[in-house]
Amino acid sequence: MQSIEVVLAMLLAVLASGYLVRLLPFSLPLPLVQIGLGAVISGVFNQGVVLNPEVFFLLFLPPLLFLDGWRIPKSGLFRDRGVILQLALGLVLFTVVGAGFMIHWLIPTIPLPVAFALAAIISPTDPVAVSSIAARAPIPKRIMHILEGESLLNDASGLVCFRFAVAAAMTGGFSLASASLTFLWLALAGLAIGVLVTLGISRAQNWLSRHVGEESGSPILVSLLTPFGAYLLAEHLEASGILAAVAAGITMSRVELSGRALPTTRVQRAAVWDTVQFALNGIMFVLLGEQLPGILRDAADSVQEAGHLDPWWLAIYALAISAGLALLRLAWVWGSLHWSLLRARQRGERPERPHWRLVAAMSLAGVRGAITLAGVLTLPLLLPDGSPFPARDLVVFLAAAVILLSLVMASLVLPRVLQGLELPPESTEHQEEDHARMAAARKAVRAIERAQRELPTEVGEAEAYASAAARLLALYQKRLHDVVPTGTDPAQLRLADKAERALRLAALQAEREAIFALARNRMISDEISRKLVREIDLLESRYR
Repeated sequence: MQSIEVVLAMLLAVLASGYLVRLLPFSLPLPLVQIGLGAVISGVFNQGVVLNPEVFFLLFLPPLLFLDGWRIPKSGLFRDRGVILQLALGLVLFTVVGAGFMIHWLIPTIPLPVAFALAAIISPTDPVAVSSIAARAPIPKRIMHILEGESLLNDASGLVCFRFAVAAAMTGGFSLASASLTFLWLALAGLAIGVLVTLGISRAQNWLSRHVGEESGSPILVSLLTPFGAYLLAEHLEASGILAAVAAGITMSRVELSGRALPTTRVQRAAVWDTVQFALNGIMFVLLGEQLPGILRDAADSVQEAGHLDPWWLAIYALAISAGLALLRLAWVWGSLHWSLLRARQRGERPERPHWRLVAAMSLAGVRGAITLAGVLTLPLLLPDGSPFPARDLVVFLAAAVILLSLVMASLVLPRVLQGLELPPESTEHQEEDHARMAAARKAVRAIERAQRELPTEVGEAEAYASAAARLLALYQKRLHDVVPTGTDPAQLRLADKAERALRLAALQAEREAIFALARNRMISDEISRKLVREIDLLESRYR
């Protein structure tokens, strides 16, 4: 019963954080507010949970990574695949080696394999934290897509490096050949399992729905269970469950393009997934805050493990490691950028050098999150000979401190780095939207004309169908003519769109109030009221 109360308290904390972040007189990222509320739950009310990392990975990571893979723009993911792989693989290995030697040099009491383990678990960035920080900073969309792609893929490489570093600390040995083969199996098998599971579930669901039928909520429940199936199967086969969940989400976005799902199913499924994403994201950071008091209580032992008596040395170590991570990331981004510019010049191109503030933003946006905390808590308590795992409490504390410092630094410095920076306009998105609208309208006109030729032969019905077809054709012809012609003043178009949107929203609000009034006066049933209000809400969501 106590565990249920703690879960309910965490959900209330997630709910309260959404309002509290808007009431604060200063700008603060939502994850930091949720971490603070989690610390209040654990510290003030003396309530908390024992975080089982395996359960945490199973409950939280598959659905969130699946949704990120589902919704991430695929054009940007494949267009910048080279940069993303450099960050997700090359930067992780660079960080593990560089930060590992730095941590061992800074704190000699931490053995080198344990230092590599700490460096590996703090190397991956967190997609949830990155998205939250980006919501308050004007990060260009292309850079944001690169950061999202990096955070989706670098979890696997970081956790694999962490696993081998822990194995080296436990056994005292390390085989590069064995580690390379294991990494290839984890990555390739994980990706393949995610793709095959999603395709198999989708085809089985389509076959059942055609031959047996299905309940209205079945497709939504299937989409919620798919990431868990891919994750569990991959883990059972000793592949990467994280990459399997990501691959399942990317495959689901391709399956979605088949258009087999009903419109109402897509609307309801999007609402359900938005709720799941908000709740799980919030609970992850509330759990992080809930773990902080216990981590801080072990700080005294951590200081002694580091060979000092003053607890302020912990803060110095955390700041030094955070600064080292930022410098390593900056060096990698700077080097990769100049290498790309050099290759482009060799091909005869004239690439434009990005502003230095964009390079700095790429370095500051490497935010760590709950994945780092869950991973570091999997450190074993004892070595095979029964002795305590060296510097375990110190490593856990430093990982938690790096998470907090990266969140604070990104939330405070990143908006100021990008403030006032004039970015080149990204016009391709508007062009793609216009192209899609015109293509859809043309196909709709052809479909109406084709259906009109198959009208009923009765005179009364034929006239009614012809009148309806004429109205629809006029609507789609207007949409075709409304596409922006070349040479039109964009400012006037934006003003006209703004005015039309305001008028439409006012009209829809009036319709909704009229329906509510009729329902309150019992002139229409609640069922009719809900149906009509839902139609109005869907129309309004288009203009919001």
